[in-house]
Amino acid sequence: MSAEKRNALGRGLGALLNNSEDKVPNTKGQVASSPQVNDMGSVNEIKISEIEVNPFQPRTEFDEQALIELADSIKLQGLIQPITVRKVNAHSYQLISGERRLRASKLAGLVQIPAYIRTANDQQMLEMALIENIQRENLNAIEVALSFQRMIDECNLKQDELGERVSKNRSTVTNYLRLLKLPPVIQASIRDGQITMGHAKALITMNDPVSQLYIHQQILQGGLSVRKVEEMVREMQQQRPSAKKDNKKPEGLTFQVQKIQDDLASKFGARVKLKMSDQGKGAIEIPFLSQDDLGRILEMLDW
Repeated sequence: MSAEKRNALGRGLGALLNNSEDKVPNTKGQVASSPQVNDMGSVNEIKISEIEVNPFQPRTEFDEQALIELADSIKLQGLIQPITVRKVNAHSYQLISGERRLRASKLAGLVQIPAYIRTANDQQMLEMALIENIQRENLNAIEVALSFQRMIDECNLKQDELGERVSKNRSTVTNYLRLLKLPPVIQASIRDGQITMGHAKALITMNDPVSQLYIHQQILQGGLSVRKVEEMVREMQQQRPSAKKDNKKPEGLTFQVQKIQDDLASKFGARVKLKMSDQGKGAIEIPFLSQDDLGRILEMLDW
């Protein structure tokens, strides 16, 4: 392989598409000349030190091992897929998409990186960053749901418009958004990969948080399949035809008491009721759905 071809591989698409003769960093990170910024439709080589991270990045966690593997690949082949930035001033850029690639390039010791340069205001930056992450990064379902919600809230989009932006139908968008209505402990399990999107969709069909939390516990303890959870949901819904009649508004609680009640509900996987008088006296009620559920709660209490 000629030296010219090896250099092109090391530079990634910037060299292949632009056929630029500008020198770029070698494996030791040395730069022979300053990069020439071309038109916004082409790939440019820009200094990593001049790029600031996108403040609207929806992703907060990156797999360190995956970053190391990508960095090793970049050392051998160069960065194949350019990042996208917007120009702030003559020597400053703000990342729109590609933070994982940027982080890996830093680990690989690159001084410059291939990039597309766009002009965007803050709302456009947010929308582009969210769309890029939803479509191209391996986000978990809760991260996707949060990204969808941000696009609706901060980009003033309706669900139909959001679906068009991310190439998903309205029902898919709705299913993701409904995840955010599940109890926090269930959302955490989805985020951490303890239960799947299929499990979550089955739980969503139940309007009762107590039942949701109970089945959630069964999934974690018994490793239930999605089909089994769907069967449990159907059985519980058939057994509780008058659930709507029992749906009374809770009495007014102080913020402190409400937080204690919510924390207990998450701990026991049940809708805990905490009653307290002005004198500080009261009672804690922990409802259970079956003898097995009672046994689970007693075991948690070390009974």
